[in-house]
Amino acid sequence: MSTASVPTASEPRRATWRPTAISGVRDGLILFDGVCVFCSRWVRFVIERDAAARFRFVAIQSDGGRALAARLGIDSAAPETNAVILHGQAYFKSDAALHVLRRLPKWSWSGALLGVPRPVRDWAYDRVARNRYRWFGRTEVCMMPSAELAARFVIVAVASSRRRDRGHRPRRRDGLGGSAARG
Repeated sequence: MSTASVPTASEPRRATWRPTAISGVRDGLILFDGVCVFCSRWVRFVIERDAAARFRFVAIQSDGGRALAARLGIDSAAPETNAVILHGQAYFKSDAALHVLRRLPKWSWSGALLGVPRPVRDWAYDRVARNRYRWFGRTEVCMMPSAELAARFVIVAVASSRRRDRGHRPRRRDGLGGSAARG
């Protein structure tokens, strides 16, 4: 892999927002900005319509969210996009939103919007994304799901690097792939 394909904090990442193959990540996982009020409303919108519980959620501010964001080239300190993993593909920006919507009951029509050129769709997405805190607000902590919805959110227990160095495997419940120990 050339270094040109891996984004850095100083590089513009616009070219990296095309769908990308990814392995070892649970199908239907949505990465979202957990302190963004608009993004948290998006998660509630999806949960309310996803009776089949196809989608799971991970806040980018969590350990698992930061790890997934790093794999996808998303700056977890200043995320420009959400992401959804479907059938081994990571979708970003408007692609992510539309691929989620089209899988929800009564929203399959939204898939037709994928026919609108990506630069046009992402231009609109970027306007909302850049202004989301100003228009909708920001919280100091990520949303806390109710007990009945907690199973829909990815939780990661991360062992310290010192413990890993002694040969202990970290316990994982993250849906992000790798060997997971039940905990």
